Amino acid sequence: MNNPPVDESLDPADWEALRRLAHQAIDDGFDYLQGVRDRPVWQPVPEAIVQRLRQPAPRLPQGAESAYGEFKELVMPYAMGNTHPRFWSWFMGNGTPFAAVGDFLAAVLNPNMGGGNHMPNHVEAQVVDWCKEIVGFPAESSGLLVSGGSMANFVGLAVARNSRAGVDVRAEGVAAIPRTLITYASVEVHSCVQKAIESLGLGARSLRKVPVDAGFEIDVDALERMIVEDRAAGRQPFCVIGNAATINTGATDDLDALATLCDREHLWFHVDGAIGALLALAPGHRHLVRGMERADSVTLDLHKWLHVPFEAACVLVRDRKAHREAFALTPEYLERTERGLASGALWFSEYGLQLSRGFRALKVWLSIKEHGLDRFGRLIDRNIAQARELAALVQAEPDLELLVPVATNIVCFRYNPGGLSDEQLNALNEELLIRLHESGIAAPSYTTLHGRYCLRAAIVNYRTTSADLPVLVSAVREIGASLPRP
Repeated sequence: MNNPPVDESLDPADWEALRRLAHQAIDDGFDYLQGVRDRPVWQPVPEAIVQRLRQPAPRLPQGAESAYGEFKELVMPYAMGNTHPRFWSWFMGNGTPFAAVGDFLAAVLNPNMGGGNHMPNHVEAQVVDWCKEIVGFPAESSGLLVSGGSMANFVGLAVARNSRAGVDVRAEGVAAIPRTLITYASVEVHSCVQKAIESLGLGARSLRKVPVDAGFEIDVDALERMIVEDRAAGRQPFCVIGNAATINTGATDDLDALATLCDREHLWFHVDGAIGALLALAPGHRHLVRGMERADSVTLDLHKWLHVPFEAACVLVRDRKAHREAFALTPEYLERTERGLASGALWFSEYGLQLSRGFRALKVWLSIKEHGLDRFGRLIDRNIAQARELAALVQAEPDLELLVPVATNIVCFRYNPGGLSDEQLNALNEELLIRLHESGIAAPSYTTLHGRYCLRAAIVNYRTTSADLPVLVSAVREIGASLPRP
């Protein structure tokens, strides 16, 4: 005989107890952010802590209070550290307290942003329109919020491929494309672009990497020669990617020149602005991305210089029709109605891969409302000024070496006491960086330029002050001096 169903719920039995716990979590979170400067930037995760996480999934309730206690003990002390003022690794924003509240509120409403007639869709549409304003795109262009620059580049390049292939790629597949489609980008292009090209079925060899000049900007003359060569060989050039700031050095390609070339050669012009599209907000440096507004598609990351908590990025496509045709698929269970929940024109699922989509637009909307775009622009200018300050501090020390002039906000340098080969210096600086991370003092990252390993400080941090910069320099010199020579 079947037992009757148990009357139970996932809502709390005691709402007031959960309310008190939630208030405590908010207070703990704000204390964590307010006191961020008092903690190490990063610390290694002890193996004993990792082992405590490796348990079978609980079959019986442990309760919210117990789970939160484990979070505070096991997770909170060992985060990545990118909220810290001296975190300068890779290229990451810090998040803001109020935007974190936006994430909570988005989870409370918990809408699916694939489509339908509800207000959160209009919030995303508003955020996309604001991104068009930032970039300089026309109001009738298209856009979509996605997880980050990798997915934004994928979407933009998918539209480019489908609209320039000469065949119906969605119906026939990439095998039906009569000639090899060639994409061009500088050797400094982000690796996610190659992953997008591979995932789109074009193959890594179809991505032609163009040499750069002494400033690490794309060599436009070399690009033109490569286009001529490929056409002569029977291949089909179809897309040029311009970098609005590169990941290694922060250099920005001549976007205006690339736009002119693409107009003349009838090529799709995509701008990877995941790093630097938001330079358009900076009064002192918006000229660096002049020409971005002429692109066919643009990527911009909102969790970098807009400091929205992960994840939040946007892809803009000038041709709305081409964008929708690349992704729209409407089975009977997703057909629109004239009235009711399934009515309305905002179906973001028709412009990307995802049907299930989170309400990431809310934290962006709230953050822009809280601060205004001009404040973000001034902070970008300040980060660039701080990078130049750091470069000057490096150049003032005889045992430090600046490896490339500062283009925007990235400083590439190494410890060089003299008398060592590049190979020896590479090994020395690798160990130095690891020890610097382990010290908890500061967290730059690393790259290799012309075979020379270097420390790479990407200053994308609104909490950084000028007083933090000599702390890094002193720590690098002290740790470097303490290392045994290779």
